[in-house]
Amino acid sequence: MNLLEELRHLDPNDPGRWPGLVQACALFILWVGIVVAGHFLDWKDQWVALDVVSAEEETLKDTYLMKKRAAVNLPVLRQQLLDIEQLLSALLKQLPEKSEMEALLVDINQAGLGRGLQFELFKPAEQETIHAFYAELPVLLRVTGGYHDIGAFASDVAQLPRIVTLNNISITRGNDEGLILDATAKTFRYLDENEITD
Repeated sequence: MNLLEELRHLDPNDPGRWPGLVQACALFILWVGIVVAGHFLDWKDQWVALDVVSAEEETLKDTYLMKKRAAVNLPVLRQQLLDIEQLLSALLKQLPEKSEMEALLVDINQAGLGRGLQFELFKPAEQETIHAFYAELPVLLRVTGGYHDIGAFASDVAQLPRIVTLNNISITRGNDEGLILDATAKTFRYLDENEITD
């Protein structure tokens, strides 16, 4: 009761005369009010900005570490790039140019004739299939001959200096003791620069 009496007789214009406990409570309430007002009026946006900057800092740290690893491995990466360029150059050399396609078709024909096979069908497609940087020309083949001769022919085709694949292979028994090989030989050529840009 005494405390309530004191609170009723407090002079709001002279807080220096208030009892110590009342002054401490008033300061605490004032401090809480300032903190709450500061949070909603100013600090809330600063906390959001701090979260954004902290997330950006983590991203920048990750980017820095990735670039640091790349910089440390730069000589290795440069060597890998050179190796890949050399490999690509070697692979592109296995693709004939347009002018070399006829010679490649002759090589396929000679591989069969050299093994004693008889060509019943040797028909290059009328249209090439154009891809990103190369063209594909299928050649329909039908040859007759012995089992070992056909196998040697397939091996000879695989050993040509240019890329040639045998696809859709079908081997059936012929009229005599020979076999018939039906296949599609696919040859590839590198597109000229003006063909790539078209």
